Amino acid sequence: MYESNTQIRVRYAETDQMNVVYHGNYAQYFEVGRAEAIRNLGFTYKDLEAMGIIMPIVELTCKFLRPAHYDDLLTIKTMLKELPQEHRIEFHQEVYNQQEKLLTIGKVVLYFIDAVTKEKATMPKEWHDAVAPYFK
Repeated sequence: MYESNTQIRVRYAETDQMNVVYHGNYAQYFEVGRAEAIRNLGFTYKDLEAMGIIMPIVELTCKFLRPAHYDDLLTIKTMLKELPQEHRIEFHQEVYNQQEKLLTIGKVVLYFIDAVTKEKATMPKEWHDAVAPYFK
């Protein structure tokens, strides 16, 4: 299993009138976690696009267990539980507060798509080779 942790501090603008992080912001938190998880493997989304691969989101799920509040320091844990074999990649994500309490659980499914043909593709070999050792 591959795992990466990223921290984000909740900004005032991300909270609602109840001083709770607005639920729609979790999609952005998950994106930051995914981007940093990929970066920790030596790649960026820009690199993947240069390889001819785009990665649209096809599924996003969230389960909210506890609220996050303004100025909380959040840790976004991003995990690949399975090595992608085909056109699909699943990122499992968890958000914790500074007391290490689990706040939110999510899953984001993306497809590898050829940027030119818009057909389903597989994980680029370079990325596959970087992540494969975590699954041995």
